[in-house]
Amino acid sequence: MEKVIITGQDLTVDQIVAVCRNHAVVELSEESREKVLASRKIVDDLVAEKKVVYGITTGFGKFSDVVISTDECRDLQKNLIITHAVGAGDPFAEDIARGMLLLRVNNLSKGFSGIRLETLQTMIDMLNKGVTPFVPEKGSLGASGDLAPLSHMVLVMIGLGKAWFEGELMDGGEAMKRAGIQPVELSAKEGLALNNGTQAMTAVGSLALYDAIRLLKVADIADALCYEAQNGVMDALEERVHTVRPHRGQTVTAKNLRRLLEGSKNTTRQGELRVQDAYSLRCSPQIHGASKDAIGYVADHVDIEINSVTDNPIIFQEDRAGISGGNFHGQPMALSFDFLKIAESELANVSERRIERLVNPAYSGLPAFLTTRGGVCSGFMIVQYSAAALVSENKVLAHPASVDSIPSSAGQEDHVSMGTIAARQAAEIGRNVRRVLAMELMVACQGIDLRGNKGLGKGTQAAYDLIRKKVATLDEDRELYGDINYCEEIIKDGSLLEAVEKAIGGEIEY
Repeated sequence: MEKVIITGQDLTVDQIVAVCRNHAVVELSEESREKVLASRKIVDDLVAEKKVVYGITTGFGKFSDVVISTDECRDLQKNLIITHAVGAGDPFAEDIARGMLLLRVNNLSKGFSGIRLETLQTMIDMLNKGVTPFVPEKGSLGASGDLAPLSHMVLVMIGLGKAWFEGELMDGGEAMKRAGIQPVELSAKEGLALNNGTQAMTAVGSLALYDAIRLLKVADIADALCYEAQNGVMDALEERVHTVRPHRGQTVTAKNLRRLLEGSKNTTRQGELRVQDAYSLRCSPQIHGASKDAIGYVADHVDIEINSVTDNPIIFQEDRAGISGGNFHGQPMALSFDFLKIAESELANVSERRIERLVNPAYSGLPAFLTTRGGVCSGFMIVQYSAAALVSENKVLAHPASVDSIPSSAGQEDHVSMGTIAARQAAEIGRNVRRVLAMELMVACQGIDLRGNKGLGKGTQAAYDLIRKKVATLDEDRELYGDINYCEEIIKDGSLLEAVEKAIGGEIEY
C-alpha cells in the first residue's frame, strides 16, 4: 500500500497500519479539500460577526461562559494547547504517535471542524516527512477526548514540544525545520479542533485490534499443534457439532482446526485412546470463537470511530451552525477496548492450560516437563511458570477501565470514559498473549517429538517446520528465552501465518 487517500469516510485499520508502521504516503482527496475550505469560511464568518460559539469566541470547560474578543482568539487557541500538554509517563511508540496524526487528519478532513487547509496539510507533511511528536502515554481521561496527549502532538505543529526526526529526539521546532515544514500559528477554533477528540485512544486501540486479529489466527495454529501433541480427538471438531450452535466464531474456529489438521496421523477418533479431551482442547472452538466474536464487535466499532467527527463544536454548513455536543466522549471506545482486553486475555488463559497439560505428566502421559532427563534437567518447567505469570498479569489488566470515572474541570466534565487507559491495557495484554502463544508453539513441538510423530497435518506441518528451523528439540537443558523470542518474532513479523496459510491454500479465518 504505497499511498493512502484521505476522504474522511473510508479509512481502514489496514491503512492505519500501512501509514503508521510501513510509512505509506498520505494524500488529501480533492473532495475533502473543498469541505475543509467551506467549513473554515463559516468559522471566519462567526468570528467576524462576533457570534457566541463555544471554543471559538468563548473559553473552554468551566470558562465556557467567558466571551473572548476577536483580538484574543489566537492567544486563546495557543494557550489551550500549551496548558493542556501535561501528559505523564513514557512516550507512545512511534506507530501510535503517527496514528494520532493520521486519525486526526481523517477526522478533520470531513469538513465539520473549521480548521484551515494549511494547518491540515502541516499534519500530512509531518506524516510524509517523518516528524513524529513525543507524546506521553498517560494523562488522558478519555473526555473531552484525549486532551493531554493530543495537545502534545499539536505542540510540535506550532514549533514547540519534542519530536523524533530521522531517529533522533529533538525540540519540535528543530524537527520541523530539518524536515522543511513551517510551523503553524493557530487561528480561531483550530486548537480545539486539534486536541478535542478520541484519536489517542483510537490510535492505540486500532493497532492493538490489528495485532489481536493476527493473534486469533495464531491461537488456532498453536491449538492445532497441541491437538497433534496430545493425540486430540477430532470428533469434537465435526461441522455438525457446531452447526447446531452456530455462533460464527465457534464455527470458524472448528473449520480452521479441521483445515490445519487435515491429513494428520497423530490425531485420534472418539474411543480410540479416550472418549473425550479436556476442555482446553475439546472446547477450544467455543473459547477461541467467543474471542473472535468479541473482537469482531470491537472491529465494527473501531471502523465507525476512525471515520467519525469527534471534536467540539461541530460546524454544520447547511445552516452555518456551530453546535456544542459530546462526540469527543470516549465511552463507545472505552467499552469496546475493555471488551478487547477480556477477549485477548482468554486466548492466553486457555493457551497456558494447554501448556500445563503438556508439561504435567499426570495429564499428558509424557515425561515430566517434557524432558527425558528429569531431575538433572528441568525441561519446560519454568516456561509454564512464566506463562502463568503473564496470564495472571492479564487478569489484573483486564479489569474494565470504563467502570471508573472522576469529575474534572470544576464539575463541568463530570463523567469521563477512561478509554485511553483501556486501549493501553489492551495493547499490553496483546503483548503478553503473543508471548504465551510463542511458548505454546514451542512446547507443542516438543510434545510432538516426545509422543512420536506419525505425520502432521497440512497446516501443523508448516508451523512445525518453521519453528524447528531455529528451535531444536530439547535434549539437554539450554537457555530457552532465545527460543521463545524466535517463536514470538515469527508471530510478530507474520512469517508463521504466511507459511501456514500457504500450506493450507488460503487465509485462516477470524
